[in-house]
Amino acid sequence: MNDIERIVKDSTLTYEQKVLELAKYAENSVNVLNISEETQKLRDAGIICDLFEGNVPYRPRYILPNYEKFMKEGSKFLNLTPPTNIWEATSNLLIMYKHVPSITSMPVYIGSIDQLLEPFITDEKEAKLAIRLFLTQIDRTITDSFCHGNLGPKATKAGKLILEVERELQDAIPNLTLKYNSETSDEFALDAIKTALLTAKPSFANDDMFKSELGEYGIASCYNGLHIGGGAHTLVRMRLSNLAETATDIEDFINDKLPNAMKHMADFINERIRYVVEESTFFETNFLAKEGFISKDRFTSMFGVVGLAECVNILLKAENLEDKFGHSKLADDLGVRIMDTMDEFIKNYESKHCVVTGQRLLLHAQVGIGDDINTSPGTRVPIGEEPELWKHLKQISRFHKYFPSGTGDIFPFEKNSINNPEFILNIIQGAFKEGVRYFSLYSSDSDVIRITGYLVKRSEIEKLNRGEATLQDTVVLGQGQVRNGRVYDRKVR
Repeated sequence: MNDIERIVKDSTLTYEQKVLELAKYAENSVNVLNISEETQKLRDAGIICDLFEGNVPYRPRYILPNYEKFMKEGSKFLNLTPPTNIWEATSNLLIMYKHVPSITSMPVYIGSIDQLLEPFITDEKEAKLAIRLFLTQIDRTITDSFCHGNLGPKATKAGKLILEVERELQDAIPNLTLKYNSETSDEFALDAIKTALLTAKPSFANDDMFKSELGEYGIASCYNGLHIGGGAHTLVRMRLSNLAETATDIEDFINDKLPNAMKHMADFINERIRYVVEESTFFETNFLAKEGFISKDRFTSMFGVVGLAECVNILLKAENLEDKFGHSKLADDLGVRIMDTMDEFIKNYESKHCVVTGQRLLLHAQVGIGDDINTSPGTRVPIGEEPELWKHLKQISRFHKYFPSGTGDIFPFEKNSINNPEFILNIIQGAFKEGVRYFSLYSSDSDVIRITGYLVKRSEIEKLNRGEATLQDTVVLGQGQVRNGRVYDRKVR
């Protein structure tokens, strides 16, 4: 059976998923990028991973349209005028979402939905029905858990209704983030925590931290901080754990293996950027760019990192040391030294099409993929090895500063914590004061759980385990992380 027939006959794929798989197959049947022999060796070794972006970059990986502009002006291409009521507002947004591409062919950012809908909240009963239908349609038609909406930082009637409806629906899509700062009322934050314990969303973003680095930003996909009206051309990641296996000792890794691999990976990222900007015609032809909802000058690209914990442990073991990442100052200091080395490289490497970030790439703590084994997402402490909560928060605060384009840690809480959300809010407030960038939570008994950065229902994973097709294509990624990443074994707080 050839690969095309295998896709067609796969009983676990829906029709839509088969179409996307067939498109990927066609894209990967040609090679248009200039990739050096040394870079290809690093790819073959699993050190450089392009996250299945495909051989022909014909659209940016992540797009964050200026939905505020769309709501004010409408769209000539879509033949839509500005909305005048809640029904037109939700309808227009749903139409727009259909036409926002990404690496998954579905929108990874749907805007600050509470702010977009707030002007149209006149009758709260009617608005709740509209929002319920709006969120239900997103879950059933944007069948990809990387779809992400934002709330806050200020409380709104729309925000309150969105949280209320999410608690009732308990759907995995869309993912949500609350931009949290000193202007966020305790009432709104506590409402968000109660919702997150039931539905694994919203997560909490350190709004002051993101704004100071990015200005007007949105949280997209898993937890990616990117510029509104822009996004990211590409995300390529480095498996630091695999790279550490090639080093003879710490100094060889820091002074030779890491700089060499970073140079080849950054060159590979630049080549992907070059093609999408200079050859794909995306920015010349797509209506989002032609009508000013995005601008190519507001795009950057992401240099992803996974497996720092395993990298540190491998290097220390080579030195006959038993210290472990997350449990030793020596190990964590080595992690900081590695990140300082990477940060210095990124600050001095030029990427001419990343105009919005000063012609520089952005470091990103990538969340991992389903077939990662013994490779923890980003700079996280491996699952099953988490220290007690206060130590864990102090530890991660040393690493979140390196990742303006996104990092985050996940904390399941025992089910009775719903009775004391103030306790969790105090934890989040303290964590943000320490420099934590992004905090995710859910209850130990909730059906919707956060896999690495995206959301999946446990019940949907069970369906896939039985060989049944599931509506969301990200369930298969969640299944892989449950099998290989021990997601169900996270320490419950």
